[in-house]
Amino acid sequence: MAIEKVISYFEALGAAEKIKRFTVSSATVELAAAALGVEGARIAKTMSFLSPEGGAILVVTAGDTKIDNPKFKAQFHTKAKMIPPELLPELVGHEMGGVCPFAVKDGCRVYLDESLKRFEVVYPAAGDAASAAELTIPELEAYSGFVSWVDVCKERTEATE
Repeated sequence: MAIEKVISYFEALGAAEKIKRFTVSSATVELAAAALGVEGARIAKTMSFLSPEGGAILVVTAGDTKIDNPKFKAQFHTKAKMIPPELLPELVGHEMGGVCPFAVKDGCRVYLDESLKRFEVVYPAAGDAASAAELTIPELEAYSGFVSWVDVCKERTEATE
């Protein structure tokens, strides 16, 4: 299971205490926010897209944002095409509801969206649909092995309308 891979990954970093497990689902922004008792914007959702080379592009965004297709295409030189759920384990290493930027498959590139920078602490999934990690932005940077920061989301006023 992917959660075990993520726990092992965090144990190797000396940060296993960062992972939270739930008895309820955290598979969506709303469910994760309820399980954690935080606002949905603080849920760091990991969006998975097909790269032109056939691998995966993961973009971690704030929970209250949506991908801006023209910005995505300008950044990655391809349309924002979500990875079908059945291909997530093969391309990313996690199943839908638990996709996160940790312990991912080789060739899976992780990017962090600027929408996260307004928070000190965010909560990405941790490998299954009943987990999360509580991380500061510097910890998210360190533990995700991200390539770079990107700006590929709509302005929040657009995303929440």
